[in-house]
Amino acid sequence: MAAAKIKKGDSVVVLSGKDKGKTGTVSKVMPRESKVVVEGVNMAARHRKPSQQNPQGGIDRFEAPMHISKVAVADPKDGKPTRVRFEEKDGKKVRVAVKSGETIDG
Repeated sequence: MAAAKIKKGDSVVVLSGKDKGKTGTVSKVMPRESKVVVEGVNMAARHRKPSQQNPQGGIDRFEAPMHISKVAVADPKDGKPTRVRFEEKDGKKVRVAVKSGETIDG
């Protein structure tokens, strides 16, 4: 299995959809479904009936998963979207931003 190019904690830019251009931090990665959850992006709402656990009911707002192809890692230099490549530095495999050549994880 190939190494993940987008990981939890990465700063990403949304490339398409209703939230195009927004940036956020990845809070969850689901590699089997090819989806990611980004904080503050792709907000969804669920109308909940009153229940024993939630007697008030109301509207629950949460971040819905989105396809991993809709996001790109933000370049550490300027925050613009960039692709990621793997390089070996000091005997360690590190992720490198293609645009600037900056390492993404030390």
